[in-house]
Amino acid sequence: MSHTPAAVDAVTVDYASALEDALTGLGLEFERPSPGSCLVALRGEHKIATMTWLSAGAHSLRVEAFFCRRPDENHAEFYRFLLERGGRMYGVHFALDAVGDVYLVGRLPLAAISVEEIDRLLGCVLSYADETFDQALMIGFAAAIRKEYDWRVRRGESLANLRAFTRLTGADPDGARTAGTADGHGPASGPRFAPDR
Repeated sequence: MSHTPAAVDAVTVDYASALEDALTGLGLEFERPSPGSCLVALRGEHKIATMTWLSAGAHSLRVEAFFCRRPDENHAEFYRFLLERGGRMYGVHFALDAVGDVYLVGRLPLAAISVEEIDRLLGCVLSYADETFDQALMIGFAAAIRKEYDWRVRRGESLANLRAFTRLTGADPDGARTAGTADGHGPASGPRFAPDR
């Protein structure tokens, strides 16, 4: 069955409207950067914000959320860690762009646009991003995390968002350094680790 371009546009508009209605029904704030696309910030505990695109196209609902930049080290272990989660995921999966940055992406039928299904889908995106984030960073950015910790200690900066990495930094859960763990040779000009939270 073929559709004329005008018919396809009308269908897309209907689903775009349904997407906005579903997000509004969930009480979520969102932006509309372009027709048929909505941008939602999902707030987590480990990954502070996961920016998530939902786009109602002519044939499917596309979901895309930035997870983190390309790892600095342990590439094979990092990507394996993410791939091993793929078989347990719903609606989205981990994927790479051309430079190796990591996203959560998925395509669903337009008929999946409902309050219940969008709620389930966004819940999955948030869960996968938030529950996987700290471990992924410890694998792919360990050296940068240690340098950032040392830099913050020397300058008296907050260590609050590095508490999850105490296995790497040698700090107790309250952020204090345990004896003999820091080398004192972190970056001199400022932090080098931006965890893309």
